[in-house]
Amino acid sequence: MPLYEHVFISRQDLSNAQAEGLIEHFGTVLGDNGGKVVESEYWGVKTMAYKINKNRKGHYAFLRTEAPAPAVQEMERLMRLHDDVMRVLTIKVDTHQDGPSIQMQKRDEREERRRR
Repeated sequence: MPLYEHVFISRQDLSNAQAEGLIEHFGTVLGDNGGKVVESEYWGVKTMAYKINKNRKGHYAFLRTEAPAPAVQEMERLMRLHDDVMRVLTIKVDTHQDGPSIQMQKRDEREERRRR
């Protein structure tokens, strides 16, 4: 089955629980269509380089999935129709990298610096 990585940005006025609920919701959509979420990460609220729909910040989420193309297309369609999701990016990859994503590695490095 093809491997994909998805990043989506949701509105800043959502709570953390609601933003993480979107990850679960789209994971179940993918599962219902024959795919599965290998790993998911919630990156938190981040400032964007430019405004999107009058928002300066957004909740970022990252999914590593293994799914057939029709399942990914259906999930992307529902993401674009969802009022809380502002942007979606999907990339087909050859293999998933082991360990946390670059964003989570940066967060770990910042926490180590604060402890010093």
